[in-house]
Amino acid sequence: MVSVFIGRMVALCSRHAWFVIIFYILLAIASVFITVKRLDITTDTTKMFSTSMAWKQRSDWMGQNFPQRENLLVALIKGNIPEEGEVSAEALVRILSKDTKNFSFVSYPENTPYLVKNGLMFLDPPILDETLNRMIQAQPFLSSLAADPSMRGLFGALDMVVLGIKEKQVDLSQYNDALNGFANNLTLAVQGKSEPFSWEKSLSGRLSDMAGQYQIVIAKPKQNLNSFQPSGQAVSVMRQAIADLPYVKSGVVKVYITGDAQLNDEEFSTVLHGMVTGLFASFVLVGGWLFLAVRTWRLIFPILWVLFIGLVITTGFAALAVGTLNLISVSFAILFVSIAVDFGIQFSVRFRGQEQIDTNQNESIYKALVLTGKEAGHQIFTAAVAAAAGFLAFTPTNFIGVKQLGLIAGVGMIIAFICTLTLLPALLMILKPKIVKKLAGFPKMYKIDAQVRKYRFGILSVCALIAAFGIFLLADQKVAFDADPFHTKDANSEGMRALHLMMGDPNATPYTADVIVDSAQEARTISEKLAKLSLVRNVVWLGSFVPEDQDTKLPMLQNAATILLPTLKIDNLGSKPTPENLRKSLTTLLQGLESVKQDIPTNSALYKIQKALLKMKTMSNADLMKINDDMVAFLPLLLHRIETMLTVNTTTMKDIPQSLVGDYKTKSGKYRVEVYPKGSNLTNKQIAAFVKQVQSVAPQAAGTSVDIIESAKTVVHAFSIAALMAVVTLAIILFIALRHFVDMLLVLAPLILSGLMTIIVIVLVNQPLNFANIITLPLFLGVGVSFNIYFVMNWREGIKNPLSSPTARAVLFSALTTGTAFGSLAASAHPGTASMGILLLISLACTLVATLVFVPALLPKRDIDEH
Repeated sequence: MVSVFIGRMVALCSRHAWFVIIFYILLAIASVFITVKRLDITTDTTKMFSTSMAWKQRSDWMGQNFPQRENLLVALIKGNIPEEGEVSAEALVRILSKDTKNFSFVSYPENTPYLVKNGLMFLDPPILDETLNRMIQAQPFLSSLAADPSMRGLFGALDMVVLGIKEKQVDLSQYNDALNGFANNLTLAVQGKSEPFSWEKSLSGRLSDMAGQYQIVIAKPKQNLNSFQPSGQAVSVMRQAIADLPYVKSGVVKVYITGDAQLNDEEFSTVLHGMVTGLFASFVLVGGWLFLAVRTWRLIFPILWVLFIGLVITTGFAALAVGTLNLISVSFAILFVSIAVDFGIQFSVRFRGQEQIDTNQNESIYKALVLTGKEAGHQIFTAAVAAAAGFLAFTPTNFIGVKQLGLIAGVGMIIAFICTLTLLPALLMILKPKIVKKLAGFPKMYKIDAQVRKYRFGILSVCALIAAFGIFLLADQKVAFDADPFHTKDANSEGMRALHLMMGDPNATPYTADVIVDSAQEARTISEKLAKLSLVRNVVWLGSFVPEDQDTKLPMLQNAATILLPTLKIDNLGSKPTPENLRKSLTTLLQGLESVKQDIPTNSALYKIQKALLKMKTMSNADLMKINDDMVAFLPLLLHRIETMLTVNTTTMKDIPQSLVGDYKTKSGKYRVEVYPKGSNLTNKQIAAFVKQVQSVAPQAAGTSVDIIESAKTVVHAFSIAALMAVVTLAIILFIALRHFVDMLLVLAPLILSGLMTIIVIVLVNQPLNFANIITLPLFLGVGVSFNIYFVMNWREGIKNPLSSPTARAVLFSALTTGTAFGSLAASAHPGTASMGILLLISLACTLVATLVFVPALLPKRDIDEH
C-alpha cells in the first residue's frame, strides 16, 4: 500500500512539475518570512536545562537573588609592579563608571575602602607582626621621604644610615630588604632601564606576592540578547578605555578581558561561524561527491535544491515550534543536510539505474520516476520515519538543548522525505537527466559479495568479539564524560586565555560552591563544618569580612601607629628638587659611603648603591630627573595607604558596606556561604569529589561546580533514557514496516554493533564525550538505521548481491557526503564543535563498516548470481 501510494504521489508531482516547484518556492518564501520575524538565537546557557529539576531551581534562585554575580565582564590587569596595575584599575573604573548606557555597575573589589582600611586586620598575627616590623624598620626612610618625597629625601635617609654605621649604632641587617630594593632599582636605572620603584613590594615582602599577580575590575554589561554578541557594545567600550590607559599605552601594563559575558559571546560567535562555514562547505563539497555518485548536473542541482528548500522549510518550522535556538539546537542545519542528502541520493541513484522504458524521452523519464517511487519510496519512507523517531525520542528529556534539536531534526526528516518524493521528481521531470543503467551500482563488487558469503561465519565471529569488547568497555565505564563547560570553549580566545591565567590563582577559581542558609548563626556553623573538609581550601560568608583576633591585632597596629604615624604626617613638604639639588645630595652620600667603606659588610647592598650613584653623577639632567620621578612616583600612594591602614578601630558586621553585604546576603535576609576548593585548574574527578564533600554537609548546595556535576548527570541520564526509548521506538516502527521479527533484528543488530565499535574507538583515541558532541547519538541512530533499512529491504525484495547493487553505491556516496559535512565541523575553531565533528566522523566510519561488512554477512544466505 505504501509503495502504491508513493508511486501515485510521484506520478502526480511529475505530471504537474511546475505547479509543485512554484508551490515549494512560495512555501520557502513564507518560511523565510516566518524565520526572520520569529526565530531568535540565545547565548544564555542557563536555559539549556528544564527548570523542573531541583538543582536547576537552586541555580536559577541564585541568579535571581545575586544578579550582580552573573553575566559579568572581568578585566584582568597585570603591571610590571603592583602599583601600576592598581593605578590602571582605578583609572579604568573611573572611566567605565561614567558610562551608564553600557554598564549597570563597575567595581574594583580590592580597592573597596572598607577592605583597604582593614587590610592589615585580615592578616594572621604572625604575618601581621612580620609586616609591621618591616614598616618600622623602614621608618627612617619613610620619615625622610614623607618630608621630602624625592631622591633627595632618599639620599638624606641613606646619609643617616651612613652616620649610624660611622657611630656603630646601626644594624644593617634590619634594612636589608629596603636597601636591596633601592640598589636593584638604581642599578637598572643607570643601565638605561629606569622603571617606577615598587614601594609596596619593598615594604610588604611576601604579603605582596600573596595578593596575586593581577588586579581585577568587574563590570556588568547591559546586554542586547537579540544580538549574536549581547555584550559586544560594552566590550568595545571597555577595550577603548583600556587602550587609553597611560600604562597600557606605554606597554608596562597588560589587560585581558574575560568573564562569563565575554566567554559566552566568544563561544556563540565561534559556534555560529563554524556552523555557517560548515553549512556552506557542506553544500559545496556535497556537490562534488554528488557528481561522482550521479555524474550529471541534471541530478546534482535537483538534490541540492531539494536540500536547500527542505532546510528553509525546517528552519521555518523551528521558528514556529521553538522560537529561540540555543548553542546545541542551532546545529540542526548541519544534521539536516547530513541525513536528508541520503534520501535524495537513494532516489536519484535508483532512478539512474532504471531501464529505458519508452522511446519518448518525457514518457520514459516519467515512467522511470514512478517506478523509482514504487521501488525506493517505501524504503526512504521507512528510513525517514525511523530516523525521525530516533530524533523525537530525545524530546521528553530535561536537556532543553537536545530536546529542541530532537524536535526540529525529527520533523525535519519528515520534511526531507516529503520534499524528496514530491519536489525532486518534479525537478527531474523538468531537467530530464539521462537514464544510464550501467552506472547504477558497483559491478566489480560481485566477487566481494561472493567472498563475504563464503567467509560469513568468520566475519560474524570477529564482529561478535568486537561487540563483546565494546560491551565490556561500556560496563566498565571506560567512556569518559567531560562535564567541564570550559573544555568545550576555544582555548585560544582572549576570554579563555585570561580565565586560565586567573585559574592559576586559587582565589580566582570558577569552581566554587554556594550554600544558602537562613541566619548568620547558621552561616557561621556551616562555614566551620565546611572548612574542616579535606578538599576545601577556604569558606567565605558575610562574617568573614569581620577580622578575627581583633583583641590581639589592634594593640599591634596601635603600637606601630604610635611609631609611624607621627613621622608620616608632615605639614610642610620640601619643594621638588632641581638636578643641581640631586647632584649635591648624591655627592654628599657618595662621600659618606666612601668614609665608612671599611665598616660595611662585603655582601651589603650599599656597595651596589654606591656603584650606581657613581654612574648617576655622569648622567644628563633629564635622565637624572626621570630616575627621580620613577623612584618616588608611587610613594604618596604608599604613605596614604599606610596611614589609612594604621588608623583602624574595632569592626563589627554593621560596619561592612552594602556593596559587600549584597554579595553575601539577600534582601529577604538569607545568607550565602561561598566554598572554594583546594587547587586550581581542577579535573572533572576533582570537581566531582569536591561537590560530593560539600553536599555531605550541605545537600542543597548550588554554584558553578555543582551546576557542572548536576548538569552532567542530567545529560547522561537524559541520553540513556532517550537512547533506550529510541531503540524501542525504532524496533516497533521496524516491526510494523517489515512485519517480521527477524528482519527487525537484521536492521537493529548492525546499529548496535556500530555503536559498540564507536565506543571502542573513542576509548582508544581518548576522545571524551561532552555537552557538544553527545548529540552524535541521535544522529548516529538516524544515519545508521537508514543505511541498514535499505540493505535489508533490498534483500527482502530478492537482491542477492548487496555490495554490487545501486543501494551500495547510494550508501557509500551518502556516507561520503555526510562525512564531508561532519568534516567541516571537525575543522571548527570551537573545541566543542570540533569534537562533535570528530565523533560524528568516528561513528559514521563505524556505521559504514557495519553496514557494508556486517550486514551482507548477517543476511540469511541466498544463492549468488553468476557473472
